Amino acid sequence: MAHTQRRNREETWQDFVKFVMTGNLIMLAIAFILGGATKSVIDSFVADIVNPIIGAIVGKPQFNNTIEIGDGVIAVGSFLTAVINLLIVGAVLFAIVKAYDRFRAKGDAEPTDEVRLLTEIRDELRART
Repeated sequence: MAHTQRRNREETWQDFVKFVMTGNLIMLAIAFILGGATKSVIDSFVADIVNPIIGAIVGKPQFNNTIEIGDGVIAVGSFLTAVINLLIVGAVLFAIVKAYDRFRAKGDAEPTDEVRLLTEIRDELRART
């Protein structure tokens, strides 16, 4: 019985190691870490660039409005700030994804007519020899 349990633990450990070493899990971990780093860059962009520009154009926005109901306080201003930040972050992420798509599309461009012609010539010469 103890031998069977030890073997099951070893098999479980081997399965776990295989799972951890798969490319998908490692890529997910990298994406998660890069996502955190991207979030800090976007937060800085919003706080240090976008908000001061908005403040210079329309004055410093004050979203500290609250509604008191009995002992409870509803922070409407905080919620509005979060919604505005979400919209700004969404716009920045959209711009990043669009730029990335354009960058990738350049690599997937169709070969030019000259490249196709040279490829055909090469293939024909190979076929003759």
